Amino acid sequence: MITFLISIVILVIGYFTYGKFVEKIFGVKEARPTPAYANQDGVDYVPMGTKRNSMIQLLNIAGVGPIFGPILGALYGPVAFLWIVLGAIFAGAVHDYLTGMISIRNKGAHLPELAGKFLGKVMKHVVNGFAVLLLLLVGTVFVTAPAALIDNLTPGWVTMGLIITLIFIYYIIATMLPIDKIIGRVYPIFGALLVLSALGIGGGLVVTGAPIPELSFSNMHPEGLAIFPLLFLTISCGALSGFHATQSPIISRTTQNEKQGRKIFYGMMITEAVIAMIWAAAAMALFHGTDLNALIAEGGPAAVVSEVSLVMLGAIGGTLAIIGVIILPITSGDTAFRSARMILADYFNIGQIKKMNRLFIALPMFVISVALTQIDFTLLWRYFSWANQSTAMIALWIGAMYLALQKKNHWIASLPATFMTMVTTTYILNAEIGFGLPMNVSLIGAAIATVIIIVLFSLKLRKELGKDQPFEVDMVSKEVA
Repeated sequence: MITFLISIVILVIGYFTYGKFVEKIFGVKEARPTPAYANQDGVDYVPMGTKRNSMIQLLNIAGVGPIFGPILGALYGPVAFLWIVLGAIFAGAVHDYLTGMISIRNKGAHLPELAGKFLGKVMKHVVNGFAVLLLLLVGTVFVTAPAALIDNLTPGWVTMGLIITLIFIYYIIATMLPIDKIIGRVYPIFGALLVLSALGIGGGLVVTGAPIPELSFSNMHPEGLAIFPLLFLTISCGALSGFHATQSPIISRTTQNEKQGRKIFYGMMITEAVIAMIWAAAAMALFHGTDLNALIAEGGPAAVVSEVSLVMLGAIGGTLAIIGVIILPITSGDTAFRSARMILADYFNIGQIKKMNRLFIALPMFVISVALTQIDFTLLWRYFSWANQSTAMIALWIGAMYLALQKKNHWIASLPATFMTMVTTTYILNAEIGFGLPMNVSLIGAAIATVIIIVLFSLKLRKELGKDQPFEVDMVSKEVA
């Protein structure tokens, strides 16, 4: 219990200390017009207040990631707490803040545009494909996961097929409509339910004196799976997640002032980490490693969510908590598809004011996603985890380049970027869904790849700094025609 409580306190302190440090390095310009005003179009560029933006950002980035991931990560034991706390403060929140703020400085640009600008034109095309693939996987996972939870609460005549169909209909509507029509209105309400459900579980753990294990560096995974690199991919949302890099630019187009960025981007990542801590602690406290592994094998993380909620809060409170968990993936799924629409629109330069233009991009995405729902969930999650953390790695390198070009402290981004380069490369070289190489060979290969990427980063930086004309890191926003 002491480790759990101290971890929550450290996360809060991290927001007020390291978050402030990161904000100071970036250099907020309060007088600078944001894209919400300079590019206002009534669809995606719409000024909204800090509270609405914060709740939308939290629901955008949360999904089932800070719940399902930590539940799976709980199998490793309390060492998972370390990754959630340190990862969130020094990597995840930095990642979210930089991608959001750099997007604000570049007319609300999404990750592929930023990659093209700061890492080269080739990276624009690579990241565009990567980001759209990631978002389709996220959207699909966030259809099947809440559908499974809803199925447990509904009578027998309500089939999984019907639930999935209804979720897809909602996604199409939310993806197509202006952001302030559905997302801007209902997300603050959903956000309150999400926070209350997490506080209910967390409060229950404290009040009942749940046997949350104390910090240990031992690997307690019942199947002996390696901590490195697997833990750092298993727990993504709640510590560091590339999916957030696709979501922050959505809110960069609705943020009224740069000063609001720390609360919206850095702060909501810390909030998500608190949620992740609560669910990891609940899974460790209520189930021993072997029992937890058996329950996951039988019913997946959704079964753990249901069991924890009902045990900690009773029938009524537990049901409300489960509803809160259901809301998480649905509210991230719709913005996943919305973000994919915006990325493709920017890539092909298709204006989004006309409804038919939005429909032209959105419908093919949903057709592909429907097909993906037929694939095994665990397989989808493995590919999602690697694609997710690879996207985070790229976003951190973009942030590092942005800061380095301005001769600012880029280490706040380049150090976690280097670590995640090693993590993602080791995984794909070793994993069965990758190259299937022995771990020692994978580690050597990953180390070589990481050094090469660092060298390429340094050469790119030296080239840009050596030009006669300074690199334009910030674009001047213009009125949308």
